[in-house]
Amino acid sequence: MSRFVRASKYRHVFGQPAKKEHGVENVKVTNSAWDTNLISASGQYLSVNWNASGGGAFAILPLPSPFHGINGFPHKLPDQLPLARSHSAPVLDTDWSPHHDSIVASGGEDGKAMIWKVESSLFDGWGTDGWVPQDFDPVLRIDASPRKIGQVLFHPTASQVLATVSGEYTIKLWDLSATEDPRSVLSGHGDAVQSLTFNPTGTLLATTCRDRKLRIFDPRSGGQPVRVTDGHGGIKGSRVVWMGEHDRIATTGFSKMSDRQVGIWEVGSLNNSKMMTIDQTAGVMMPFWSDNNILFLAGKGDGNIRYYEYESDNLFALAEHKSSDPQRGVCFLPRRALNVAECEIARAYKLHPSAIEPIAFIVPRKADGFQSDIFPPAPSLEPSLSASEFFNGKLAPANLVNLGDGTTISGSQPSAAPAPAPSFTPSPTLSRTPTTTVSPSPPAPAPAPAPAPVQYSPPPSAAPTSAEPKPAVSVSQDSNNRASALKDENARLTSDLRDAREKIRNLELQVEALRANARKAAQAL
Repeated sequence: MSRFVRASKYRHVFGQPAKKEHGVENVKVTNSAWDTNLISASGQYLSVNWNASGGGAFAILPLPSPFHGINGFPHKLPDQLPLARSHSAPVLDTDWSPHHDSIVASGGEDGKAMIWKVESSLFDGWGTDGWVPQDFDPVLRIDASPRKIGQVLFHPTASQVLATVSGEYTIKLWDLSATEDPRSVLSGHGDAVQSLTFNPTGTLLATTCRDRKLRIFDPRSGGQPVRVTDGHGGIKGSRVVWMGEHDRIATTGFSKMSDRQVGIWEVGSLNNSKMMTIDQTAGVMMPFWSDNNILFLAGKGDGNIRYYEYESDNLFALAEHKSSDPQRGVCFLPRRALNVAECEIARAYKLHPSAIEPIAFIVPRKADGFQSDIFPPAPSLEPSLSASEFFNGKLAPANLVNLGDGTTISGSQPSAAPAPAPSFTPSPTLSRTPTTTVSPSPPAPAPAPAPAPVQYSPPPSAAPTSAEPKPAVSVSQDSNNRASALKDENARLTSDLRDAREKIRNLELQVEALRANARKAAQAL
């Protein structure tokens, strides 16, 4: 065994569960056997698939914290509480908008997808004497399918774009401002879709399916997938998550021998670059990606949450949050809502059979101030595109927020096609200028004007004066300006090149999708 320990700033990350009074009790989780996470979180609220009579329902609750209780909200829920009840059959999945903490989508066995907007006033007086619960009402209903809607997922960068997974083995993308018909329909699955995930810009969508295939789609062109490969060999549930900006996707599933596995796949070719066996437990593993390059794995029925650091197509085990209480579902908080003062790099909400437990994953540090090395910018609430811009082919990366000061880092201007290579134009600061233009202003003129020129350019034979070092300082300042300008220019060109490569890759995938659809049409004829 090697006596060397791999260096990592996340090597000592630990999970800190909340005190009992900081969680939520008397939770009535649905009895549905449909395989979803059962719980979802925004920066302000939680949604939980609920066990309710008279059709389908889910609960909307204020967000508990592992560090303190919720002001004015009971730790133990009352037996009767407001629910989102408009589905006529069990709710199977919910998802919060990444651009609005108060908007949540739901899908149910009745084939409907619904959009809900939460008003904070509905939580006033919960559990107090004389309190009468008032159910939530949807703001939009979509007849998404004649069969059940198994999953719903908002687009990461475009506002008002929702993907729904139907029992017809298709995925439909909707513009929520005009829901008469879907804007795009993704087909080609041979069985029920088990999970789906967008890449960070929303230009690609990956799915796992009960037919044991892994697929990548262009969500705007619709039709057949642009990439297909064999996934995990087992017949049990498989999940997929996009690994941030790495052009990799991670999947969890089972081998033919029922071993639980986690795999890493290269996006361009869908070649498998890593397949790792975890154990032989029966519960489906739910993968969650953090932009700290950490992959969290939480198994249904497990009590533990494992986490690994990704580097060069390898997963390095960091630690494991251990618990004897099994989990029915897990979700993670959006990173923009983390408590950076406590060095909290991730937060999970563990759904017990009758409770919700917040778990903070903390880097143990004793340091004042913001720790920028462990908090990369997080996706912000501000969308990069409108729905119409997205479906018309424009591209834009996600807008990011600096977790230290809350400033927004805007994505580049969306464009429909790759921009031409930028021509290099020297910055004005790069040209050599006379020393007098960058040196400090001369002091006030002396009564005798003759010595003034000596301060800037003394004759070679003249003795050095007290002002002679100024040209040297000026040259040094000029060099610093030139170096800074070169760095800025290099950063800009690198960013333009990265954007151009991504646009080229997306266009290539669109061409492959068109060819696949053409082949299918030719075979039909």
